[in-house]
Amino acid sequence: MPDLLIELFSEEIPARMQTRAGEDLKKRVTDGLVNAGLTYSGAAALTTPRRLTLTIQGLLAESPTIREERKGPKVGAPDKAIEGFLRGAGLTRDQLEERETPKGAVYFAMIEKAGRPAAEIIAEVLDDTIRNFPWPKSMRWGSGSLRWVRPLHSILCILNDEAGAEIVPLDVDGIASGDTTEGHRFMAPGRFNVTSFEDYETKLKRAFVVLSPSERAEHIWNDATNQAFAAGLEVVEDKGLLAEVAGLVEWPVVLMGSIDDDFLELPPEVLQTSMKEHQKFFSVKNPKTGRIEKFITVANRETTDNGATILAGNQKVLSARLADAKFFWENDLRTAKSGMSAWTDALGNVTFHNKLGTQVERIERIAALARELAPVTGADADQTEKAARLAKADLSSEMVYEFPELQGLMGRYYIEAAGEDAAVAAVAEEHYSPLGPSDDVPTAPLSATVALADKLDTLTGFWAIDEKPTGSKDPFALRRAALGVIRLVLESELRLPLRSIVMRSHAHIDGFLAGVSKGKRAGELMAAALSTEDEKTVDAAREYAQPTDPSILDDASKEAFERANAIASDILSFFHDRLKVFLRDEGIRHDVIDACIAMEGNDDLNLLVKRARALNAVIATEDGQNLVQGFKRANNILTQAEDKDGVEYSYGADLKFSETDSERALFGALAEAETQIAPALEAEDFPAAMTAMAALRGPIDAFFDDVQVNSDNQVLRRNRLNLLSQIRTICSSVADLTRIEG
Repeated sequence: MPDLLIELFSEEIPARMQTRAGEDLKKRVTDGLVNAGLTYSGAAALTTPRRLTLTIQGLLAESPTIREERKGPKVGAPDKAIEGFLRGAGLTRDQLEERETPKGAVYFAMIEKAGRPAAEIIAEVLDDTIRNFPWPKSMRWGSGSLRWVRPLHSILCILNDEAGAEIVPLDVDGIASGDTTEGHRFMAPGRFNVTSFEDYETKLKRAFVVLSPSERAEHIWNDATNQAFAAGLEVVEDKGLLAEVAGLVEWPVVLMGSIDDDFLELPPEVLQTSMKEHQKFFSVKNPKTGRIEKFITVANRETTDNGATILAGNQKVLSARLADAKFFWENDLRTAKSGMSAWTDALGNVTFHNKLGTQVERIERIAALARELAPVTGADADQTEKAARLAKADLSSEMVYEFPELQGLMGRYYIEAAGEDAAVAAVAEEHYSPLGPSDDVPTAPLSATVALADKLDTLTGFWAIDEKPTGSKDPFALRRAALGVIRLVLESELRLPLRSIVMRSHAHIDGFLAGVSKGKRAGELMAAALSTEDEKTVDAAREYAQPTDPSILDDASKEAFERANAIASDILSFFHDRLKVFLRDEGIRHDVIDACIAMEGNDDLNLLVKRARALNAVIATEDGQNLVQGFKRANNILTQAEDKDGVEYSYGADLKFSETDSERALFGALAEAETQIAPALEAEDFPAAMTAMAALRGPIDAFFDDVQVNSDNQVLRRNRLNLLSQIRTICSSVADLTRIEG
C-alpha cells in the first residue's frame, strides 16, 4: 500500500489561518479519496508559514471494482421509461436481464464500475480541493483565475512504496505538480527533491524548516523559559500568543531583550498588552515584584551576531510603542485624579445601541437596578450605586481607546487613583465577569451586584426591542449573559426571584423608551407603571414581587404590566434553557430539570438547582426509578377514571374501607411520608424530601400487586381512586414526575 505526500507551497500564510487550513486540507482530501473508494490507515496535516502539508499512510493502490444490481421498469413499460433507465445505468437494452417478480416481469441491470488507479483519483480530488479551498480571505495574482490566500508557487504530490516514488500528475492553473520543495527562504534557498514523508521532513530540517507547529511551539517555550530562568525571571504564559508566534516562523530563534527603565513603572498589564498586540513579544516578569522587566521575541533566522541587530531594532520599535502607552497612562491618570466626571459625561456621546440609548443612559439603568439588588446580595446600596456609575468610565480613556481589551482593568487603576475605595475600584474590572464557562465569577458583593445588574439590563433591553437570539445567531452575546447570571446566582448562592427582578429591569427600559427622566429610581418607575394607590401592591412591587391584583390597574398601566410580564416569562424560559445546558455537564437530565421547572418558585435558580440535584440523585437509584413508574401508573389510572366519571377524586381516602394488608400499609406509608416531606420542603431540604418520597416505592408496588383499583364495588373503587390521588398529591409536591421520561 503506497503513502501519499502533498505540499502546497506559497507565500506566507497568516498564522491565525494555518491550523484551520491544515484541517480543511486533510478533511477535503481524505473525504474525497474515501468517497472514490480509496481507504487509508492514517493521515496528518502539518503547517508552516509557507506550506500546507498532508501525509496519508496505507492508501489503496487503486479503487476496488464495484458491482451493483439495479432494478428497472417492468417489461413492457413505455420506451421512454426504459430509455431513461438505460441512460442512468450506462447500458444498452440487450444488456438488461428479465426476471419474474411477484409484480410481474421486471428489467434488472448489472452495473460494473472498474477500479481506477490511486494517482488518477488523487489528481481529481486535489485539483478540486485547491480550486475550492475555503480560505476566509483569498486573492488572485497574475493573469490566472486561481484564488489562494497568498500566491501559490508549487504543488508537491507523490505516491511512494517499496518500488520508489512517483509524481501524481496534475496541473492547476499552470502550476504543475512535482517532487520538489524549498527550504528556509534566507538560510537555505533553492529547491530539492524528496521521495517520501520521512525524507521530506528530514531534508526540511536540514534546510532550516521545522515542519511541526507543536515542535516549533515547544522549542520556543523551552528556550524562552530557560533564558528567563537564567536571569532569575519568568515568562508570562500565553498559549494563544505561543501558537501565533509558532505560526510566524519556520526556524524559531528565541531572543531576550530589555525594556527601557522609563517604562518599567507602567502597569504590567499595559506592558504585556502593548508588546503582545503590536510586537508579538512575550512578557518576562520579576517573580518577586511582579514587574515586567524584559521581553522575548522570536526571530525566523540565525545571524552571525547572534541576533544583536534584530534585538536592537525590536527594542527601538518597542520603545516608540511604549512611549505612546506611557503618554496615554499619564494623561489618563491626570484626568482620573481631577475627577472621573469628565469621562462619565463623555459617555453621553457614545451610543450603546440606537434603540437603547447612550452608555450614560445605560449606566443610569444599571446603577438604579444595582442599588435595588444590593439588599439581596448583601452589598452596601450607596457603594453599589457609586461603583455602577464608575465601572464603565474608563471606556472614555485614551488607554482603553488604544487597547479595548484593557477595559475594566484600567478602570480599576483609575478609580483607585481618583481616591475611591479599593472595593469600588475592583468592580470596574470584575463586573464584566464571567465572560465564559471557565472564567472566574466575582465573589465580592459589590462586584457580583453590578455584574448582575449589567447582564440583566443587557438581556431585558434586547428583549424589549425584540433582538433575541435566533438559531445559531447571537450577535449581542445574550446566551453568554444569561449563563453569566446563572453562574453568579449559583456560585454566590443568591436567592433572587428572577421574574420580578426582570420586571423591575424592564421598568427602567420601559421608562427609557417612554422618555422617563433619567433620575427616576426603579421603585418609582414601577409604582408609576402600576398607577395604583393600593399600598400593599406598591410595597410588593418594590420588594421584587408581582402586583397582587393587576385588575386594579388602569388601561395604560395594565398594558405596561402585561408587556413586562410577557418579557419576564420569555426571559425566564431562556434562563431555563441555558440552565439545562449548564447542568448537563453535571449529568443532570433535561427531563429532571423540566420536572422541577414545573414547580412553584422556578424563577429562584438556586432553589431550582437544589431541587433538580436532589431529584436526579433519587431517580438514579432503583427505588427512585420504580417509584416514578408506580407514580405514573397511579396517575394514569386516576386520570382515566376522572375523565370517564367526570369528577375529581381528591376528597381523601378512608382507612376503614381498606380490605388488604397492602392497602392498609399504603395508608400508613403515605401518612408517614406526608409528615416528613412537608417540613423538609418548608426547610428546603430537598434530599430529605426526595428520600421520603422514594420510600413509598415498596408500599406502592405491593398495593398494585395485591389490589384491583377499579373494583366492581363502587365504594371500594372510589376509596382506592382517592388513595391514588393522595399518591399523586404527595409526590407532586416534590416535583412534577409526569415530566420524567421512561
